[in-house]
Amino acid sequence: MVRGQKPERVGYRASKFGKYVGYSQPLYSEWTRASRYLEMSDGVKLAMDIIRPAKNGRPVEKSLPVVWNYYRYHRARVNDGNILSMVDRSPPLQMLVKHGYVIVVVDARGTGASYGSGDRGPNTEQEARHTYEITEWIATQSWCDGNVGMFGHSYSGYIQFRAAGEAPPHLKAIFPSMATFDLYEVMYRGGVFGDKFAQGASRSLNYWDIETAAPPVDNDSAGEMLAEARAEHLNNVDPYVFLKMYTYRDTRQNDIVFWIENNPGTYVKEVNESGIPVYQWAGWYDFNIRDMFQWYANLKNPQKLTIGPWSHASYDWDDLLAVEQLRWFDYWLKGIGNGIMDEPAINYAVIESNDVNKWYSNDDWPLSNTNNTSFFFEAGPSGSIKSVNDGILTTEEPTRDKDHDKYAVDYSTTSEEDDMSTNDAKALTFTSMPLEDDMAIIGHPIVTFFVTSTAEDVDFYVYLEEVDGHGVSKCITDGILRASHRSLMEPPFDNLGLPYHRHFAADIKPLPKDKPAELILDLLPISRVFRKGNRMRVAITCADKSYTEQGQLDPAPTVILYHNKQFASYISLPIVKE
Repeated sequence: MVRGQKPERVGYRASKFGKYVGYSQPLYSEWTRASRYLEMSDGVKLAMDIIRPAKNGRPVEKSLPVVWNYYRYHRARVNDGNILSMVDRSPPLQMLVKHGYVIVVVDARGTGASYGSGDRGPNTEQEARHTYEITEWIATQSWCDGNVGMFGHSYSGYIQFRAAGEAPPHLKAIFPSMATFDLYEVMYRGGVFGDKFAQGASRSLNYWDIETAAPPVDNDSAGEMLAEARAEHLNNVDPYVFLKMYTYRDTRQNDIVFWIENNPGTYVKEVNESGIPVYQWAGWYDFNIRDMFQWYANLKNPQKLTIGPWSHASYDWDDLLAVEQLRWFDYWLKGIGNGIMDEPAINYAVIESNDVNKWYSNDDWPLSNTNNTSFFFEAGPSGSIKSVNDGILTTEEPTRDKDHDKYAVDYSTTSEEDDMSTNDAKALTFTSMPLEDDMAIIGHPIVTFFVTSTAEDVDFYVYLEEVDGHGVSKCITDGILRASHRSLMEPPFDNLGLPYHRHFAADIKPLPKDKPAELILDLLPISRVFRKGNRMRVAITCADKSYTEQGQLDPAPTVILYHNKQFASYISLPIVKE
């Protein structure tokens, strides 16, 4: 209870977004952990923790609903000589246990104390089958009442969609957090390999899979089985080396077309056929944010989506997550009529400043009251930045015939600084006049521009920024496109009307030498109020050291960006009136 807040009256009940009182009671204050191996049909043994509500140090005998996680980063960890389960480390899971749920956490194949190796990358058919077998094994245990759900973040999020696609009979609902829909676009945004991202993933997985040991299971006190399992992890692929081999979406290596066969979104038809309800948890600062909307647009199952002011590694959502997870699983696993499915399907935060957010609810995405407004690139100066060109953004269409800007590619540009003004000084920029009123931009910005280059191929990085009265420029969202990947295709799924680049080898086109080429790309979706008196800025570079240092040409090419009557370049912004 918040200090100073009146206590709820006896018998009071409430169930709405972020609040849940009176429908489900916390009956337990303790939990116990047991661990064991479970052998899969292919012979691989997976380590699992089973965390059960307890009284007086002993697990309750009652059969209860179970929610479980197929986890990539050690199901349990050792701290000061004590083994901490995932429940010990997670307040939202503690709330589930207190309200009568069993939690099961499984070390994924080739990780933690599990046997096997990940020699074909993530999200394989083997792992999908594991999720089916684990779910159905859980349902047969005396401590399970036959109702099973799944939860988990990132890798443990998108594997839930593969599990749903396998349609285990006892899987009643899932709760994926920040889950990928299109793996290719995560690692090759716009066709550009995320060199720094892949290096970070490689270091992280090497730490968890090779360098650091998970706790052994209960009947392996000497750690002999753990040692055997860890020896098999040496056969795991290095993500950096592995992913770099698959240059195009249809590249075939090692007898797999990885970006299609292992891609979560490939299996949306199977997920829909399962009918399993889905509650997605997303963040406006997460690299998977577009993916979450792609899932939402393509799912026919009962579903909900919450998008907050969070990044992939946020930890300030626990209170809200705890309430929403409990409401979701109470409804689908316990049959408690708390009305969660009678509410609007989408809850989203509008970011009004770094510290102020307001929550809204809706059933539609894109929002029905969106006015997509074009802001054209024009010759300046704006007087706001000493950039390569200092152009302006305006809603007036260009009337001149020959306007363009010449840009010598600068490979030192980077978006890693909080204040983008230093980077902007090395970029092509187009900046608005100070805004006369607050402007809410909620949705998917789309950029169209025309270029020629002295090179056959160039990477383009586009940033949408908010510039305050002191000239400090903050990147709000961005997009990337390699010019040779610019071909637009009909998407094989509902892509929200956004430009779709298929990224097949056959789609690659060098830049023509005799006429401007049109490039169209979407930026990651945002929900942001640009404040009165601030400016909007579009900055364009051809390199970003914080993303990759691949593909540098010597000498660096020169690019011409056209913004005139014949070749109008612009950004379309989804402006929403309150």
